[in-house]
Amino acid sequence: MTPSGILKKYFGYASFRSPQEEIIKASLEGKDVLAVLPTGAGKSICFQVTSLMKEGVCIVVTPLIALMQDQVQQLKNRNILALYVHSGMNRKEIDIALDHCVYGKQKFLYVSPERLQTEIFQERFKKMNVNLVAIDEAHCISQWGYDFRPPYLQIATLRELNPNVPFMALTASATKAVSADIITHLQLKSPAVFHRSFARDNLSLVVRKTENKEKQLLTILKKVVGSSIVYVRSRKATETISKFLTRNKISSTFYHAGLTTSEREDRQKKWIEDEARVMVATNAFGMGINKSNVRTVIHLDLPENIEAYYQEAGRAGRDGKRSYATIVYHDADVLALKHKVEITQPALKEIKNVYQALANYFQVAVGAAAGEAFNFDLDLFCKRFNLRQAEVIPSLKKLEEFGLVLMNEGFHRPSRIHFQIDKKRLYEFQVANELYDLLIKTMMRLYGAELFSDFVVITENHIANLMKISVNEVKEELHRLQHLQLLIYEPASDEPQLIFVLPRQDVNHLPISKKIFESRRQTHFDKMDAIVQYVEQTHRCRMQQIQEYFGEITYDICGICDVCISKKKLNADVTIHDYFEQINYLLSKNPMNIDDLETAVAPRNKELFIEAVRELVDRGTIAYDDVWVLHKK
Repeated sequence: MTPSGILKKYFGYASFRSPQEEIIKASLEGKDVLAVLPTGAGKSICFQVTSLMKEGVCIVVTPLIALMQDQVQQLKNRNILALYVHSGMNRKEIDIALDHCVYGKQKFLYVSPERLQTEIFQERFKKMNVNLVAIDEAHCISQWGYDFRPPYLQIATLRELNPNVPFMALTASATKAVSADIITHLQLKSPAVFHRSFARDNLSLVVRKTENKEKQLLTILKKVVGSSIVYVRSRKATETISKFLTRNKISSTFYHAGLTTSEREDRQKKWIEDEARVMVATNAFGMGINKSNVRTVIHLDLPENIEAYYQEAGRAGRDGKRSYATIVYHDADVLALKHKVEITQPALKEIKNVYQALANYFQVAVGAAAGEAFNFDLDLFCKRFNLRQAEVIPSLKKLEEFGLVLMNEGFHRPSRIHFQIDKKRLYEFQVANELYDLLIKTMMRLYGAELFSDFVVITENHIANLMKISVNEVKEELHRLQHLQLLIYEPASDEPQLIFVLPRQDVNHLPISKKIFESRRQTHFDKMDAIVQYVEQTHRCRMQQIQEYFGEITYDICGICDVCISKKKLNADVTIHDYFEQINYLLSKNPMNIDDLETAVAPRNKELFIEAVRELVDRGTIAYDDVWVLHKK
């Protein structure tokens, strides 16, 4: 099939967006590719269509487990074989998934970056028929980016294992320095670089300075109908603002990482299906959400940097219709942002203190736990060691930046089981242990022979109903069968996880360079200064300013941001007053019909000239006589 045929068959689109087709063509020719495409430009289509054109499997590297799960499910819904491997899975689950990619017909394997360095992955990678390595969120490889992830620096080791596999790096937000870092660290060989303009001709960027942000929010939502996302910084604010909107008869729901998975999924579904018009959320919401008719994205708190802001703003207007991205702020917000950036840059002593507390909390010895994932209750951790979350979270992020640990936010992992023994030995066990016979028969009836070859998602409630026993009894029996080494039972979990990327270190010798530490700290302040300058300036086209930030020099203005519209209005006011003077002067000399008057004035803007005549007639300054000749009064 042709790329266009695959696009139509699997994804239902009649044609590609620019420059998707060119990216696919370059990759099919075996070239490495760097694609910097704004949010909503269809990055995933580029590597998905490319891989479907070739024999073998595509390895997709992405840091977000929720996004990974969502994309795999979307591919499966299109009858495309896809799997994922991440830190929340046990060794046996990973082993089975990787075997499917070596010996089966899988087309896509989504992998979190820290998994790439494990021996189990690298040995299987050598055996796989890999047709492409796609690196999503590629800006994470650069310490000058806004979301640096040290495991990304190790992706290039795949080159050593299979030097002939082409790479495709994709990102929605990369400055020139970050793009150069991506090419260097991924060892891209003479890459084809595609850079779609950051300009969005249907997206109006607006900044509103106000003392009453809630009132301004209502004004925006009443003026612009349609679906909306409202971003706030704190979990508490999501609920407060959502209730405020509901009281004002605007249907709303809220979303943050502290909700259970089922709550997040339910609220997301309501918003996507337009049951709730407004989603009030922290920045935990939006990545990978495919909703084209968002008319407004409103920030009620200042974003931390331009990269994050433009990625979130870009979720508006993906259908190509006029949409608005508005920051609503007051002076106190600038001070609050500066304070926030300061507290997110903890001293090295604080970071060491949190790292030692983690080692004690999980009881991990020096040199142990490399690559291991632990369920992590942040509230309990803080209480046990008498720490404040405001101190702990920034230190955890710094430990992530320096590649020591990795935090996975809570994601839903359903219950699943896998039989470790074959059918013959299982039958022998059933004969010898009648107590477990009904449970085993029920599971075999529900889930079949796949239980022996793979991990299978189960529902304890369903099993309990069929067996006419309680859910707790089912769970207890499954745990006992696991203890007897007949099966592996993974109960459902929504808990966040913490992974020791490196073996546990001696806290006095953490591998953190003081020079790099200070350099990255300054980068955070520089990025903060850029977003503050963006909101405070009122003389430059905002889209032009965004483009320049990303290294895209242009002399074109958007014409639809608040600055451009303000200038247009100012220019129109000056011009209309000029027309007033000319019309009054000409009619004071001689009465004239409208055509002769227009010829005499020779206006550049005819509509504005007609508006000037109407306004002077309305004021009674000039008037028409019975034969439609204008006179000065």
